[in-house]
Amino acid sequence: MLGQTNHWIAVASANHVARGQSGGFMQVCHGKRAPLARIKPGDGVAYYSPCRNFGKVDGLQCLTAIGTVLPGEPYAFDMGGGFIPFRRDVDWHTGHATSIRPLLDRLELTRGRPAWGQVFRFGLVKINADDFGLITDAMQASHAGSAQALLI
Repeated sequence: MLGQTNHWIAVASANHVARGQSGGFMQVCHGKRAPLARIKPGDGVAYYSPCRNFGKVDGLQCLTAIGTVLPGEPYAFDMGGGFIPFRRDVDWHTGHATSIRPLLDRLELTRGRPAWGQVFRFGLVKINADDFGLITDAMQASHAGSAQALLI
């Protein structure tokens, strides 16, 4: 892709991430368009899931998906019941869900931050290429075709 490649961590429960993986898309911030508009085709995206199921506190704290944003713009999708979130298409990579805890002191994003979870409070955070590389390695991710939902 032309232009600079950026890297992102999006935040969602593991069950929401799995739904996106199976459909080849991502959503962030409860379906808002503006955060998705910051992401460009070719950008790398990883998901951090603080929990397995939306609204449940279970301490999962795992990186649950990783992929590359496909060409196209954010688009609205009618999920029924009046909920029409925005999505972006993603080529999900194969890999393994992994705890974020062993990476906390290695990632520039979280290193030296006792309240490291606060960096994820807005649902989407830009990270540097080195951090994305660490995450890719930790998840043993490869770009070998479409991924199945990562096992937790």
